[in-house]
Amino acid sequence: MITYILESLAFQLVFLLAYDLFLKKETFFQWNRAYLLGTFALSLILPWVKIEALQTSMPQELEPTTVFLAQLNGVVLGPGVEETGFLERMPWPYLVLGVGSMLACIWFAYKLIQIVRLRNKSAVEHYQEFTKVIVPKSTSAFSFFRNIFMGEEIKKDNEANILAHELVHVKQWHSLDLLFFELARIVFWFNPLVYIYQNRLAELHEFIADEKAVKQNKTAHFEMLLSEAFHTQNISFVNQFFNKSLIKKRIVMLQKKKSKAVWQLKYILLLPIILGMLVYTSCVTNKEDNEFEPEEGVSLTSANEIPFGVIDEVPIFPGCENAEDKRACFQEKIQAHIRKNFHYPEAAQEQGIQGRVSAIFIIDVEGNVVDIKMRGPHELLEKETERILAKLPQMKPGKHEGEVVNVPFSIPITFKLDDGDQAINKEIQKFGDRGDGWVPFTAIDEAPVFPGCEDATDKRACFLENVQNHVRKHFRYPEEAQEQGIQGRVAIMFGINAEGDIVDIKSKGPSPILEAEAQRIITRLPKMEPAKQDGKPADVIFSIPITFKLK
Repeated sequence: MITYILESLAFQLVFLLAYDLFLKKETFFQWNRAYLLGTFALSLILPWVKIEALQTSMPQELEPTTVFLAQLNGVVLGPGVEETGFLERMPWPYLVLGVGSMLACIWFAYKLIQIVRLRNKSAVEHYQEFTKVIVPKSTSAFSFFRNIFMGEEIKKDNEANILAHELVHVKQWHSLDLLFFELARIVFWFNPLVYIYQNRLAELHEFIADEKAVKQNKTAHFEMLLSEAFHTQNISFVNQFFNKSLIKKRIVMLQKKKSKAVWQLKYILLLPIILGMLVYTSCVTNKEDNEFEPEEGVSLTSANEIPFGVIDEVPIFPGCENAEDKRACFQEKIQAHIRKNFHYPEAAQEQGIQGRVSAIFIIDVEGNVVDIKMRGPHELLEKETERILAKLPQMKPGKHEGEVVNVPFSIPITFKLDDGDQAINKEIQKFGDRGDGWVPFTAIDEAPVFPGCEDATDKRACFLENVQNHVRKHFRYPEEAQEQGIQGRVAIMFGINAEGDIVDIKSKGPSPILEAEAQRIITRLPKMEPAKQDGKPADVIFSIPITFKLK
């Protein structure tokens, strides 16, 4: 989010500088209006645009697949700790942005109420093209959509010119432009460039209206502007006629000769600016994508290989034949395959071996996985990585420029042990080795449905959230553990069988007291709608670490 905001600010600054240096003094008012509206919208869109043709020719790396034994972040609890509130869970930068937007929204609503109140206490006259609102005891003049507010004390000689001017605002929907930036000010209240954009557009509106309304007798119009000392409404999204700060600029623009048509070529400058921004947002180079291991200097590219990131047609993993995005489907299936086939080597657990294994392999022209290479902290982890990747199924080969080619692919796999997770992992292995249908939570097709999650869009995420909430709600720090100063992390595993019942609860932690409390919490989980594998109810294994922490 921070990167997006900074990029948007940078793009807006470049667009505004180009406007002030090359376009502001020209009389192409409608073109300038389109420029300001269009470039602001582009500044919000361009940071999200990634054009593949402009990207560097580096293979896209699948996000690191970290094999954890628990599918949830640790729940940190302590004596007397209540469930964390929504505001406490929200990162403070987002909280500040939200509060600022809320205050800006209130201020915007207040200004709207001001206009409504002003209209209600004024005399209203309806015409075909506009509604005239006569404001008592006022010399102000401004428009807001179809409403033209005219001060009762405005001289009758000037009224016709003012109405003609404001009618241009009404017909060209200038209020809609200002309202767009007013809403942008609510979302981006912290961005000073939004206010500058709105100010530049308000100037243009006055120039456009003057140009259309003052066809003859410009001198009389100048005298009217200079002779009146009107008080204006302090509202940023209305078109004010007597805006003292703009009077001088309006007179200068009315006297200015029409810009030559050839100077419209200045707008062509926008094209290289936008292209440069697209290059910036699209060209992202990741060194890890280019090399397998820096110290070995093993490159992913060779004469007859096309990197995964730039190949025209990626290999098709079984099950991805009808996927809309086959590249994303391929990556997702690879991760799912790793999680499903993963077994932490017992010898590595006993020796406390963990770490990151970097692996590359090639999908050849027949769709087979060949030439598996890896580098990691220990041979045991390297062998397990090779075993997992060797079990990858045959695929439909990749193509580049219409020809079948070899495709190199890289992926890091992180093996991690935490506290009692070694023992829990052995228990999970026992379930898998029994061959009676138990499936790890990460590999299940359809997760169990926690009561209340039946209509959730993402039932897996809803399940995880509700399990965490259940732990917080039912947690009690054992008094005996508090008196003895016992704290630490309890790794706990349980099964949800094909009937939706909680079974086979196992735990490992620093003390039997904490283990008993963790098991008590899990036993209170409600009956659920069972998980499904291949469309049928299935037994699923789930694990979660619970951290007991004394203040």
